[in-house]
This record gives sequence, structure tokens and C-alpha cells, in this order.
Amino acid sequence: MWDEAVTGYDFGPGHPMDPVRLALTMGLVRAFGLDREMEVRAARAAGESTLRLVHREDYVAAVRAVSADPGTADGAYGLGTVDDPAFPGIHEASALIAGQSVAAAEALWRGEARHAVNFAGGLHHAMPGGAAGFCVYNDAALAIARLLELGAERVAYVDVDVHHGDGVQAAFWDDPRVLTVSLHEHPRTLFPQTGWPEETGGPGAEGSAVNVALAAGTGDEGWLRAFHATVPELLADFRPQVLVTQHGADTHVEDPLAHLAVSLDAQRAVQEACHALAHEYAGGRWLALGGGGYAVVDVVPRSWTHLVGIAAHRPVDPRAEVPQSWRDEAYARTRQPGPARMTDGRTPGWRDWDAGYDPADRTDQAVLATRKAVFPLRGMLV
Repeated sequence: MWDEAVTGYDFGPGHPMDPVRLALTMGLVRAFGLDREMEVRAARAAGESTLRLVHREDYVAAVRAVSADPGTADGAYGLGTVDDPAFPGIHEASALIAGQSVAAAEALWRGEARHAVNFAGGLHHAMPGGAAGFCVYNDAALAIARLLELGAERVAYVDVDVHHGDGVQAAFWDDPRVLTVSLHEHPRTLFPQTGWPEETGGPGAEGSAVNVALAAGTGDEGWLRAFHATVPELLADFRPQVLVTQHGADTHVEDPLAHLAVSLDAQRAVQEACHALAHEYAGGRWLALGGGGYAVVDVVPRSWTHLVGIAAHRPVDPRAEVPQSWRDEAYARTRQPGPARMTDGRTPGWRDWDAGYDPADRTDQAVLATRKAVFPLRGMLV
């Protein structure tokens, strides 16, 4: 899913959510010819009725009003804050990104596509009644809500952004048809200070929210171990009809806004794992979204180009050189030299959970806390 106009989602100079990361990602996708290996579609902006599948009517009206006159933004509904400054057209740009994710979900459900990617999406912090964390409309939640409206009975959402997927969790807190799984930096050290393992879902939906809170400094081995010690078992139990995944690139060691130490190669390994899990448990229906990521030249374009390649069944070789034409474009746009290869030079691995755990290890403590909190609620063995 791509429309050049999504780069209009622009909070202004100096804001970390620089839309150049989207333009550079699409440029790298094209440089590797991936746009010729899959259908590139643009969808209309989400309309009022679609937005109201998740968002309150008064909030949508507030976004529209601020969009027409940004000077009226006073912090109400989270609009006009440092994180979410108001700008002309904020409603239109936000609704356009949401429309891409919703259209992708529709295409999957109707059998028009097996996999779909909207790397401009993944705006997982937006709440039903407010903007938060650089997110105005929650496209991930809207795509899931549309799947439910179309008749889906089980949708799984897996979020590997460094920040907790709080908005999606909130939207489906009381809905057992949606399993939300978030792996993120521990809320003690990072926004939005939610995503504790004890957050497991509302009445009637106990065990439908899963949170793995990882210590600052967690690197490839721990991150991959935590993913594989939770996500595959949960999906095997839940058997989703559609898998929606959010691939924020801000877990990377170079990201300026967080404190994990994950490599591009580990991010790629999780993308491959999500692809395989979609085929194994969701009939291949896979909607992959972007999310956070603020190393806008070195990390985000490479990570999400790998994601597109995996979804296209044309994975980019990590050893591949980054095309010089793209590096020239990146320098012209940002005055930053681009990376030379599609790898950080890592070969990440992890120790399987079935091999046993170390009660003194911080990652194992996090995984065990999650398994103890959630697995019994789902009738699963800890």
C-alpha cells in the first residue's frame, strides 16, 4: 500500500517522526525492484464511518477542526502537544494512512491478496478518544475492527515496536476475538509506561492481552528468545484467521528514542518468523505494518525494505549492497551518508525456551512473568 501523499503526515521540522523515512523506504523498495514483484495499490482515506469503528465521534470532529485551523489546538484530545503538534491537513493525512491499512485488510479477507504491507501505518498509540505518541488515528486497530466487521472471528495482533502497543490493546481490551501481543522495552524506562505482564485483558477477555516487558539494553539474543518463547505458542493456541503485525524499527541499537540494542538482522529474523507464522496458523493472511523508528536513514528504510521483500516472497539478501542511486538520494534529502549494505553484519541466534531458563537472567524473568500471567488464563502450560 503506497500513496506519496502519506508523506504529508508531517509534524514539522525537528520532530522525530520525519516523513523522509517513508519516502526513503519507498525509494529503496524501488531501487531493489520490489515494486515490480508485487502489486502497489493506493487506497482512499478512511471515511467517517470507518474511523468510528475505533475512534469516538467527538474526537474525529476535534481532529477535523484542528486540521482546518491548527491555531485552535490547545492540547485537548492530545492535539497541539509536543508529541502531536497540529498541522494543516492533519485529519486528511492521518485518515489516508488509516485508509491504506483498512484497504489492505479488506483485500486479505476477500482473497485478493495473501500478504499486504503498509509501512506508513502501525500508528499504535492513538486511543479511541485522543492522539498520543506521534499517532492520531490508530490504523492497526481500524484494520482489525474492519476485519471483525467483515466476519472475522479471530484476529491476532503482534507488535514488536520498542514501545507498548497500548492503543490497540485498549481498543480490544474486552474483545476475546482479538489477541494482542506486544514485546517492548519495560514501562519503567520508556513511554507510554504501560504494557506490564499483569495487563491481560478485560472481563470476558482474560488472556487476550499479552505483554512481554524487556529490560533496557536487551540485544538480539534476548529479544529473539522472548519472541520465540511466547508468540508461536500463543498463535498455535489462538489459531487466528488473520495475523496483523507491527514492525516498529525503533528496537534498533541506533534508535535515538529508546534503549534496546537490537540489530537490523534480528529485526529481519522476526519479520521472517511472522511471515512463517502467518502461513502456519492464519492461512497465509498477513498484514504487516510499520510503526516507530527514528534512525531515518541508517535503519528504517533498510528494515522495512526487508519487510516488503519478505512479504513479496522476494527477500533481499542481507549481504546485498545498497544501490548507490539510493545512497545519493538519501544524502541529497538528509545530508547523511547512507549505509553500504543491507545488514549490520550480525548472525543472530537464540536459545530455545524448551532448553530451560535461567531465573537470574533478565530476559528469562520477563518471559516467565508473561507466561505465568497469561498462559493459565488460556489453558496453556507455563
